[in-house]
Amino acid sequence: MTTNDSDPNGPELEQPFMSHLVEMRDRLLRVVLVVLVFFLALFPFANTLYTELAKPLMAQLPEGTSMIATEVASPFLTPFKLVLFLAIFLAMPYVLYQAWGFVAPGLYRHERKLVYPLMISSSLLFYLGVAFAYFVVFPLIFAFFTSTAPEGVAVMTDIGSYLDFVLKLFFAFGIAFEVPVAIILLVWLEMTTPEDLGSKRPYVIVGAFIVGMLLTPPDAISQTLLAVPVWLLFEFGIVMSRVFLRFKREGEAEMEAEEGDLDSDEAMDETLDQYERDESDLGDEDKGRRDD
Repeated sequence: MTTNDSDPNGPELEQPFMSHLVEMRDRLLRVVLVVLVFFLALFPFANTLYTELAKPLMAQLPEGTSMIATEVASPFLTPFKLVLFLAIFLAMPYVLYQAWGFVAPGLYRHERKLVYPLMISSSLLFYLGVAFAYFVVFPLIFAFFTSTAPEGVAVMTDIGSYLDFVLKLFFAFGIAFEVPVAIILLVWLEMTTPEDLGSKRPYVIVGAFIVGMLLTPPDAISQTLLAVPVWLLFEFGIVMSRVFLRFKREGEAEMEAEEGDLDSDEAMDETLDQYERDESDLGDEDKGRRDD
């Protein structure tokens, strides 16, 4: 068995990496466990939850029609899929907390103070986007879709297709409502400034409508209902980025002051040590004179 004498620091460098992997594994296991707990708690109510999810469409279907299942396993697999996504959805704050706990040791103190507000606000904004889609967007677009069906066409949506459709909209609106958090992070990382973003407002408005066109069904109502909140949230993000930027500068100034105090203390210690050495040298000279 041979040893690597050329890299004596190898074990010391490898150990922190392995400890980070172990910590990541533990946090991922906790996330999986929490999602599993939510899933097991919600699974007995899978059919009831799907019924609630389908209410915006069922309220707009013509009288005498209903939703259908075109595949053999759809009556079981579709509510199962809904419960799984709902479990992940409810566990998201805990997922963000575990991610924060993993990266926190590598952040400065004033950066750690920023993470908690961002973590809470990002969760709330995502939930707000989903709620906006369910309570505002769904009734409007389903009323539009069912009213434009050609004569002689019975509107009876497949339950699996409906779930895929609403999950796509939930994800689109949830992500779109994260615009303020994205702006704050960009400004915090000094990739842009609030003034820079304000000057690009016309391009952002056009981009919001393009994103709405790509992420929502091909109708003007849902595109507008996504683009307008994105634009308003963009304006809100610019305002909040100024607040967080001021907070960052205050934190950096505080750190510089603390470092300055530390440097002053070190300089004072060095001065005292030099003074003691000088006193000691003078004492030795006086002693030498007495001996002479």
